Amino acid sequence: LQDLTQTIWNYILDHFSIIVQNNSEFLELPFDEMKRLLASDDINVESEEIVYEAFISWLDYDFNRYNDHLAELFSLIRLPLIQRKYLTDYIDTNERFENNSLCQMLIIEAMRYHLAPEKRLTMKTIRTTPRKSTLGALYCFGGIDNTKNSQTIERYDFRTDCWQTDSYWNSRRSQFACIRLNKKLYICGGRDGLKTLNSIEIYDFHTKVWTIGPPMLTNRYDLGVGHIGGPLYAVGGHDGRVILDTVERFDPETSEWTYVASMTDARYTLGVAVLENRIYAVGGKDVSTSLREIEFFDPHTNRWSQCASMIKCRASVAVVSCNEFLYAIGGYELLATNKSIIRHDDGERYDPKCNQWTLITSFSRPKEALGIAVVNNELYIVGGFDSKFLNEMEKYDTETNKWKKCSSLGTKRVGACLIHLPNSINQSLNTLMLSQGNKNTSTNSHQMNRLILS
Repeated sequence: LQDLTQTIWNYILDHFSIIVQNNSEFLELPFDEMKRLLASDDINVESEEIVYEAFISWLDYDFNRYNDHLAELFSLIRLPLIQRKYLTDYIDTNERFENNSLCQMLIIEAMRYHLAPEKRLTMKTIRTTPRKSTLGALYCFGGIDNTKNSQTIERYDFRTDCWQTDSYWNSRRSQFACIRLNKKLYICGGRDGLKTLNSIEIYDFHTKVWTIGPPMLTNRYDLGVGHIGGPLYAVGGHDGRVILDTVERFDPETSEWTYVASMTDARYTLGVAVLENRIYAVGGKDVSTSLREIEFFDPHTNRWSQCASMIKCRASVAVVSCNEFLYAIGGYELLATNKSIIRHDDGERYDPKCNQWTLITSFSRPKEALGIAVVNNELYIVGGFDSKFLNEMEKYDTETNKWKKCSSLGTKRVGACLIHLPNSINQSLNTLMLSQGNKNTSTNSHQMNRLILS
């Protein structure tokens, strides 16, 4: 009986958006069950607005609920995560909440969250924590596996903590750099066997179609990419003969590449990230050794400047920005004395305000060539190499300074690309699949709902 109860509960969570539409059984839910639903992180919804509207429908079904349960249930709606326009147009002006002081306080809290984004870290509550289904999805592709370049594109669902094969990428390209601009993914450079590439592939997440973009001016592998506003920047790398210090800029409006100022140091296997409208080139390798040096590019002055070096040398390092800090994760140091390699099981955090790096806590094992992405103030790392190919994923909480293991990839990958798609894009990808699934669901949903909600 307990297993059946859990199965029914999971069904409600999975099909919440369908169940709440014009469903009298849902409207008759008792207070305790409604409270349990609204408090759950696992409701499958596109946005918090859907949860709010379900709450209002349930509330209006029996006006006695206004006196008994209004504020208690309203506090379970994650108001700060509702779009600002929706908040002002439909919630702040809602007469239902006018005479309830707690409801008014919750609305003010949400308004402050939108009006002062720089203070959001100090305003963290359960109401500012997104439900898992609203986080979007992670997509992992590319990289080298045990035998060849991996061609599967895998998708990670935050709600189920599962990876699934999403589609395929028919390419022999490896050691490339990638970045998402809006609904498109740009794959830059890399190698095809021993051939160094300057070609660009563009993946449209909406149509799931690959196209060829305008080639870079220089062939590059083991490069880094970043973007400030619209333009994309390809930084450093190796052209098959020499290590590069050159940098080029791509304008998606004109589809043209142009050179900008070169770096101070030529480097490849570097990490690149954008912080406060500056492009940071972090670590990597030069001709003889791995690097700890950092420099940043200011597009307004077209100049590179040095900043504080990392504590450790890190080649094949994974770099991202998060909450006004820069993070450099993993990588390896190449010892100049005997050319042996020391892989790192930790990372470093850079604070531009004081121009200083500090070590963060260690993860599961020393590894290099990780895929990395930031989601909801957490760092996700996948794959990598520790003398063998890896498929594990770990996430780092930037507030608690702790790592946690997640579900592993289906494919072991070194140098994979990890991309986060926010829900606004990710949900559009699944529209066709969901609409087809809903045809099947709707045929028996009424009977199932009666079983669940009775």
